[in-house]
Amino acid sequence: MLARVRSAAVLGIEAYLVEVEVDISNGLPSFATVGLPHGAVKEGRERVNSALVNAGYSFPLKRLTVNLAPADVRKEGSAFDLPIAIGVLVASAQLPETRLAETIILGEIGLEGDLRPVRGALSMALAARKMKCRSIILPAANVNEAAVVEGLDVFGASTLAEVCGHFTGERRLVATRVDVQALMAERAHDVVDFSDVRSQHSAKRALEVAAAGAHNILLIGPPGAGKTMLARRFPTILPGMGLEEALETTKIMSVAGLLRPGSALSAVRPFRAPHHTISDAGLIGGGSNPRPGEVSLAHGGILFLDELPEFRKNVLEVLRQPMEDGVVTLSRAAVSLTYPARFMLAAAMNPCPCGYFGDPTHECRCGPLVVERYLSRVSGPLLDRIDIHLSVPAVAYRDLSSDSVEEASAAIRARVERARQLQRARFADQPGVYANAHMSARDVRKYCRVSSEVETLLRTAITKLGLSARAYHRVLKIARTIADLADQAELLPMHVAEAIQYRSLDRRGVAKV
Repeated sequence: MLARVRSAAVLGIEAYLVEVEVDISNGLPSFATVGLPHGAVKEGRERVNSALVNAGYSFPLKRLTVNLAPADVRKEGSAFDLPIAIGVLVASAQLPETRLAETIILGEIGLEGDLRPVRGALSMALAARKMKCRSIILPAANVNEAAVVEGLDVFGASTLAEVCGHFTGERRLVATRVDVQALMAERAHDVVDFSDVRSQHSAKRALEVAAAGAHNILLIGPPGAGKTMLARRFPTILPGMGLEEALETTKIMSVAGLLRPGSALSAVRPFRAPHHTISDAGLIGGGSNPRPGEVSLAHGGILFLDELPEFRKNVLEVLRQPMEDGVVTLSRAAVSLTYPARFMLAAAMNPCPCGYFGDPTHECRCGPLVVERYLSRVSGPLLDRIDIHLSVPAVAYRDLSSDSVEEASAAIRARVERARQLQRARFADQPGVYANAHMSARDVRKYCRVSSEVETLLRTAITKLGLSARAYHRVLKIARTIADLADQAELLPMHVAEAIQYRSLDRRGVAKV
């Protein structure tokens, strides 16, 4: 007898439907899985065999063949255990075939018949809705995640017996509902705050501008100046996520296995801080079984690279394409995968190997050539893609011992939110564009028109600083953000002048294109 069960699999962060065909025929007892199954899928036959027996069902001692269609795409993961088990029970007439055609089934099975969570449940639920399926059955640990998808009945089960009872009518599963709006309104409690940072008003202002326009930022200063402290508090002033952003971030976290069991939606912007020993595959993604890298895990949030020159040069250079395009494309012989990677880069570095170049209170032991060689570890094209270069001086003792009350993150975030609202209204008809940093050259010409006075200022700056065409556009984008923070419709000379100040490495003549 032949049984067909619908399931799904993940390719990149998107999912596609898989039809699990189970055929039982006379012959010597065997269990063959075809359709390009990978390691965990092949091992599923042992789990299914033990789970059926331990759950009180009989395993047919006949020739059993499982086909996973489409057969030309390699199948990975353990999510096919449950549909294969249901298919075996239907093919052996231990379960009725009713309503299988309109239900997606997925889940990993333990040897006692318990269901364990799988990766990519949100992506598979979205694929099920797209293919007009009415319901999805999956492990209880994944049910909240999948229930975010509206227009789909999501049933969670803890054991194989519960799923079987649902199909026989003995014990109907109850569809799960979640309040998406309530989830979006939640914000993680920040354990750090900008009020902890003494002085550093220029750095706080630069971070506010970066957060308001989603600009990349590089903090340069001596050891102990507070660069890492500032960067760690950067997420506390970022605006809340929209539903589209939250769904995409959650899909990435789910596929990577980083979504906590029972979680429904990741509505907090991620903050990733990899060590400088990371490989290019770890940063950009890949591997024998491709997985999202740090740039994709930071999608919609912040990728913090501390001690930037200490990262290997080949690792830093792979950042250039995702910083420009907002996606990572991994090409393999059989498949090409695309992961979202629209993140804000926050980096920190010392101005020289000893860390005290330009510090008035410490003597620098590095000569000009050593300083130049150290800074050149970060290439000119990469620096060009970082909008804001900011010098962070050491904090004076009188500021450290001061009892003055510093501005809290909530106050800064409120201004950032207002600026982002202007930008969302501005780019309402452009999908995928959420902030000024995402503007194309055409958008810059449209939304960053300059007066003759501003044009004169820009011409002088470009001539003296030798800004590249990309840096010129960066200055205009930053100026647009500064104007948004001031609720100004037009770019004024003061906005452009402040934006030019945020290109400190250009002023030093270090960045070369």
